Amino acid sequence: MSRIAQTFARLQAAGRKALIPYLTAGDPFPQRTVEVMLALARNGADVIELGVPFSDPMADGPVIQKAAERALAQGVGLAKVLDDVREFRAQDDATPVVLMGYANPIERYDQRHGPGAFVRAAQAAGVDGVLVVDYPPEECEEFARALAGHGLDPIFLLAPTSTEQRIREVGRIASGYVYYVSLKGVTGAGHLDTRAVAEMVPRIKAHVKVPVGVGFGIRDADSARAVAAVADAVVIGSRLVQLLEEQPPERVADAGGRFIAEIRAALDTL
Repeated sequence: MSRIAQTFARLQAAGRKALIPYLTAGDPFPQRTVEVMLALARNGADVIELGVPFSDPMADGPVIQKAAERALAQGVGLAKVLDDVREFRAQDDATPVVLMGYANPIERYDQRHGPGAFVRAAQAAGVDGVLVVDYPPEECEEFARALAGHGLDPIFLLAPTSTEQRIREVGRIASGYVYYVSLKGVTGAGHLDTRAVAEMVPRIKAHVKVPVGVGFGIRDADSARAVAAVADAVVIGSRLVQLLEEQPPERVADAGGRFIAEIRAALDTL
């Protein structure tokens, strides 16, 4: 059983919902990424999604786009992201880490280091799952098999526009959890419709046997609690990234930890 599966099983047994914060690796300060990750884990993060900086993050809104630009400007690429995971794993062997990003950095990594190099390097670094935004399930079965063969969970997105056929395709090959994008838009949008989420999650669960996490548009304790009432996990990214951007280096980890502690407390009132 993967670290992600173990985490969700433990939470389910305790009647709790998973909290999954997202941050962009290398932003705002490359030397502080691991420190922030550790602070998030200490303060209630159950899984950490670590964004791989990319120059054209099509699913992301202005906040995460700018975070990726800042990280790239400081020389943070996929190799540095894997180094961060390795350093984090040396200090935290329990909290799952999911790399979230786009196909281009992964394919370039394999071009430079040989076929399958990314999957092997991710496993060696201590990555637990990979979510590639622009890899639809019907086009990446081989990649998903390679991940699974190395003990990594292939994680997929679903959206309000996902058809029953697409949901079934994702359910057939996904493991770990699926990430339901709660709105038609980019990360950071503010028009979360929790009633629509409550209607969609049972449709997903009819075909998907892994937990369902919900993200996009979740910005505070109230919206996180509302989503957690109908989903297995809450993913919160843009608001955290924005908060980290506003901090000086010496305060960035503490600020991130306090924010996640507030969200965790809200989820635990359910």
